[in-house]
Amino acid sequence: MKFDDFEHLVMTRPSPGVLLITISRPDQLNAANRKLHAELGQIWPVVDADPESQVAVITGAGKAFVAGGDIDLLRAQINSYQEVKTLSEEVASMVYNMIDCDKPVISAINGLAVGPGMAVGLLADISVVAEDARLMDGHTKLGVAAGDHAAIIWPLLCGMAKAKYYLLTSKFLTGAEAERIGLVSLSVPTDQVLSTALEIGADLASGPQQALRWTKRSLNHWVRAAAPTFEASLAYEMLGFFSDDVVEGERAISERRRPHFPSAEDQ
Repeated sequence: MKFDDFEHLVMTRPSPGVLLITISRPDQLNAANRKLHAELGQIWPVVDADPESQVAVITGAGKAFVAGGDIDLLRAQINSYQEVKTLSEEVASMVYNMIDCDKPVISAINGLAVGPGMAVGLLADISVVAEDARLMDGHTKLGVAAGDHAAIIWPLLCGMAKAKYYLLTSKFLTGAEAERIGLVSLSVPTDQVLSTALEIGADLASGPQQALRWTKRSLNHWVRAAAPTFEASLAYEMLGFFSDDVVEGERAISERRRPHFPSAEDQ
């Protein structure tokens, strides 16, 4: 693929060696439809192969980073083996391609980040988030296991106690709180998110490239060591799309109400 092949990712070059990737579905708060969900995994090998890009910065257009998965994408997964198979392959591509991209990746989380937004935002090597941004892994609120990225990275970033708390409860946390617990690298005022990320990117782009890439590769062996945990969590998440709980979870989200999961009532 080439940069021009991407529909919902817009590439610009704000300074030498720095590639700015803007997630662009602003009217939908950058919620991931099928095309965008796939592109969030496909972009990283293209970045790796691009000789003009030393560092990638990824942000969202408008007021959100990525506001989770599009409701139509969610509905398509329920009780569909082929759709679930495709989704699991895209998730694995997103996670492993970000880990294996040799070039540093910086996320500029400018607002709401849920689902794939959390995956891309937290798997970046450096994450800069707005202090008032709202972050959430909402898998258990939907009725499926937290499987797309959480098990492989949250415990390494913020420790098991905080990881279990936020992943089991699906509670929102602010960017400021995310920095306090170590989930992100930096939190800054909203109007400074992108400029801060680009400043860090420019600094890295002028640094010793092979040393930076080997440092990233070495550190990411900690993440690779958690691959079996990720594979298990992804399988459990996908299995959940064949449950009665996810049907109720999707209805509750659509109707903006508290879910009443059948598995809780069966006890």
